Amino acid sequence: MFKVLANRTYRHLFLAQVIALVGTGLATVALGLLAYDLAGANAGAVLGTALAIKMIAYVGVAPIASAFAQHLPRRTVLVSLDIVRAAVVVFLPFVSEIWQVYVLVFLLQSASAAFTPTFQATIPDILPDEMDYTQALSLSRLAYDLENLLSPALAAVLLTVMSFHNLFSGTVIGFIVSAFLVLSVALPSPKPSERGPIYEAVTHGIRIYLATPRLRGLLALNLAVAAAGAMVIVNTVVLVQGHYGLSEQAMALALAAFGAGSMLAAFALAPLLEKTNDRSLMCACATLLPLGLTFGMFMPGYAFMLPLWFAMGFAYSLTQTPSGRLLRRSCHAQDRPALFAAQFALSHACWLITYPIAGWLGAKLGMNTTFALLAGMAAISVVLAIRLWPAGDFQEVEHCHPGLSLEHPHLKGEGRRHSHVFVIDRDHPVWPRHG
Repeated sequence: MFKVLANRTYRHLFLAQVIALVGTGLATVALGLLAYDLAGANAGAVLGTALAIKMIAYVGVAPIASAFAQHLPRRTVLVSLDIVRAAVVVFLPFVSEIWQVYVLVFLLQSASAAFTPTFQATIPDILPDEMDYTQALSLSRLAYDLENLLSPALAAVLLTVMSFHNLFSGTVIGFIVSAFLVLSVALPSPKPSERGPIYEAVTHGIRIYLATPRLRGLLALNLAVAAAGAMVIVNTVVLVQGHYGLSEQAMALALAAFGAGSMLAAFALAPLLEKTNDRSLMCACATLLPLGLTFGMFMPGYAFMLPLWFAMGFAYSLTQTPSGRLLRRSCHAQDRPALFAAQFALSHACWLITYPIAGWLGAKLGMNTTFALLAGMAAISVVLAIRLWPAGDFQEVEHCHPGLSLEHPHLKGEGRRHSHVFVIDRDHPVWPRHG
């Protein structure tokens, strides 16, 4: 997995990602403490609202930002957004009203909604070999999981010698270092898509996404992943401390078990994809998510919870991590930013659905009912994914252009019926129904 770090450009971008993630993790801890400082017993409501604002920014801003950012040099865009994120965080320690937290969180997450898809769309251009790219996806997954495990521990150590307000300084430093690392390498900027009306530019990636069968299947898998992930993220603390009466350390250990399963999956991904294809692996692992949620209804105690959370983390990661490979093969290079932005927005729309279900229904109807509802949602999503994503998902597809002139450059004298690597574009607006 680590040999891909021999590529200097990717190595610098990966380090930029890791450092920015650590800074973001520190900010997450500090934001929780800031919310408690401002709202006391209502801190949970403040954080819940901030989380909803984050998801709304991700869903609404990513496609719009991508439509404008694809016409600018990628390095300039990424560095500028790192600077914007650092500038926003500078103001967080000085807020005195809750509404100010909401405004700054929206600005911060809007910049992240523009940064992340642009960053993700850059990696396939740097690593054109598919297995190298797969290793990069595994490293990225590993970085996210390590951040979830290590950032809270680092924050706990720092809080012994400083105020929580100073944790925001670590976030600022992280974004600035990230900007310098991006600035230190040259990034490819493929030819952007032709400009059209702003509505077409904003919806371009989503139209490609929804017109591609394998990506419609991916959207269903995103919902299954969000159903399982929301249950773990939102209700682990309720189960461990509320139902089992255990300590905060036990709650942290349960989340660490989920993260450890996800990290193991990151190491296993590349070898598994050498033996099977994306569809088989992702759908098989997704099937384990509703099973895990169903087992959760009959969980006898904490000792059973740890291996269940580990197994769900493993399935969660293997279902989610290969998605970049699907996006890469489903569009031309110039359409990657728009398509990655579409995945970013649509996948977070799934979380926007499942977070409230996990939180509100858990509080109103109890854990068993919530497990059952989310298990049902995940199961339906997996069935939809299997139906929407054809088993014979070939890259080269035979198709016909009945309305295209024989002199059209695309035909190249081959006739209206021909075969080539098929993606949705101006000459191929609809996926062929029959080969």
